[in-house]
Amino acid sequence: MIPEIGQFALIIALAVSIILGVMPLWGSINGNSQYIAVAKPATYTQFALMTVSLACLVYAFVTDDFSVKYVTTTSNSALPLLFKVSAVWGAHEGSLLLWGYILSLWTFCVAIFSRSIPPLMLARILGVLGLVAVGFLLFLIITSNPFDRIPMQLDGRDLNPLLQDIGLAIHPPTLYVGYVGFAVAYAFAVAAMIGGKLDVAWARWARPWTNIAWVFLTIGIALGSWWAYYELGWGGWWFWDPVENASLMPWLVGTALMHSLVVTEKRGLFKAWTVLLAIGAFSLSLLGTFLVRSGVLTSVHSFASDPERGLFILAFLMLVIGGSLTLFVVQARKFESSAKFEPFSKETGLLANNVILVVMASAVLLGTLFPLITDAMGIGKISVGPPYFNAVMVPLAVVLAIVMGFGLLLRWKKDSLGRLSTTVWTGLVVSLVIAVVLPLIFAPDFSSLVLMGLLISSWVAFTTLLWVIRQKRSPFRLSGTSWGALLGHIGLAVTFTGITLVSIYTIEDDVRMEPGDVKTIQGYEFKFLGVKDAKGPNYMAHRGTIIISEKNQVIATLHPEKRSYLVQKMPMTEAGIDVTLFRDLFVALGEPLGTEGAWSLRLQYKPFLRWIWLGAILMGLGGLFAAFDRRYRGMRKSRLNIKPVTA
Repeated sequence: MIPEIGQFALIIALAVSIILGVMPLWGSINGNSQYIAVAKPATYTQFALMTVSLACLVYAFVTDDFSVKYVTTTSNSALPLLFKVSAVWGAHEGSLLLWGYILSLWTFCVAIFSRSIPPLMLARILGVLGLVAVGFLLFLIITSNPFDRIPMQLDGRDLNPLLQDIGLAIHPPTLYVGYVGFAVAYAFAVAAMIGGKLDVAWARWARPWTNIAWVFLTIGIALGSWWAYYELGWGGWWFWDPVENASLMPWLVGTALMHSLVVTEKRGLFKAWTVLLAIGAFSLSLLGTFLVRSGVLTSVHSFASDPERGLFILAFLMLVIGGSLTLFVVQARKFESSAKFEPFSKETGLLANNVILVVMASAVLLGTLFPLITDAMGIGKISVGPPYFNAVMVPLAVVLAIVMGFGLLLRWKKDSLGRLSTTVWTGLVVSLVIAVVLPLIFAPDFSSLVLMGLLISSWVAFTTLLWVIRQKRSPFRLSGTSWGALLGHIGLAVTFTGITLVSIYTIEDDVRMEPGDVKTIQGYEFKFLGVKDAKGPNYMAHRGTIIISEKNQVIATLHPEKRSYLVQKMPMTEAGIDVTLFRDLFVALGEPLGTEGAWSLRLQYKPFLRWIWLGAILMGLGGLFAAFDRRYRGMRKSRLNIKPVTA
């Protein structure tokens, strides 16, 4: 009975979404206030129905209702409770229901927390979000129904062992909140185009929502990197996997969108460009959904292999892009601005930032889709891997970092190189000193690549600090936006530092070890004590014991495991990791070798790895500070007639 309630709620939610998507938009065109007034009640009803639907599916998993096909294929009675709940989004149907639920949550939040937006504009925004919901709910009900019934089964097939981890419980929901959040920026842009007016107030309304979506996407990507590092047993944190790329592309365009909104709000410039970025960010989020669920690629992250479903999403993607771009072409002449700026100004710096980020996203898109294009054209299967992405993205990242340092220091409208000469030379000298000294302290040997990476990281961090100093304000008096820029740029510098040092100075050794053997890496002694059998809730494991010593003192005891799950029989590697702020010691158990208790082990020393994720946390905090700037809290309608800065 409960699954039928969930199914019924899903169908009614579709009907309500159609009402939400049609009536407010139609009312905004013909001036019918009754139609416009439908927007908020329909939004609240849609959210309530989607909550009921998701709760029903969670209940089916928790109670082991193996008459539901999706529960049977994704869960098992021996699965721990946490993983039963996270299994709700552990495969295709449930992940799409979560996608739709998060969209309804975003729509609900916009309706609740947008008191400053005029009712007509808000109705248009909610209407556009309603139309997006119609597309996804149709997709759910027609092709991916999570409530389909089958004859009751004795037990389920179990959740993919790769996904039986705390990372799955938090990574997909966090990533989806970011993905779907760009639908709000898209809705703001389309609603503004329908009204034929892209003004400063529109940019101010859109900025906090865009920032929050970007924060969740940033943290979601970092969580995915962290999960892959410790769960897959290979010790890597990024492999340019197509699904990793699918989340990186909207992040890059979303970053450009955040910066472009600043110019639109402050100077009334880049209106058309900002709209295109909003369309692009959401379109790339939909493209990521298509790549993960269409079956056109293979990835440890992908959830489905059904071309028919992929065609549905592809058609929806084409409708979103085609419809919004058509509207853009029709209204483009209304987005012109009379404001001017000189080539050497903050506007130019932010424009250069935007262009570089879009070029980076385009390079990732080309590398991701090129194998699919060549295969479809009959040319053959061509692999595009890390060598391509590293060769293209690293130089672009260097240019981006240089532009970031200059861009913050520039003034609006017009500036001069002479005014910045002292600051720039100070930044270069200090950055060079840091880039030379830091490897001497922490690194085993000199590397020109490390020097370049640290020079770039130091340049970004130090110019950011100089920018704060030049404001001549106490840190406690900085605005939320200033704190956002400070933490965001320093966070990126920290991430750059981590990437540089771990990429160059990682030491990895695949060894054969018998009980009592000792292997030394970078001054750390790894002593292998042997392997014992262990039993988990739904798996059997070989559990190793490795004692790590430094200068004859034991600093850690690790227990890497080789697990075999009872239902799916899939072997899984659970690494043992000793963590500090400045290095990771990583041990993964391989296969037994011979009869002397010998095993193959992978030992790794990874300096500054945690800085990659620490930087992501700082960037996320910066985005939150910017989103909750006091200018965006409790704004009254009378304060929204804001003129752009012209001097």
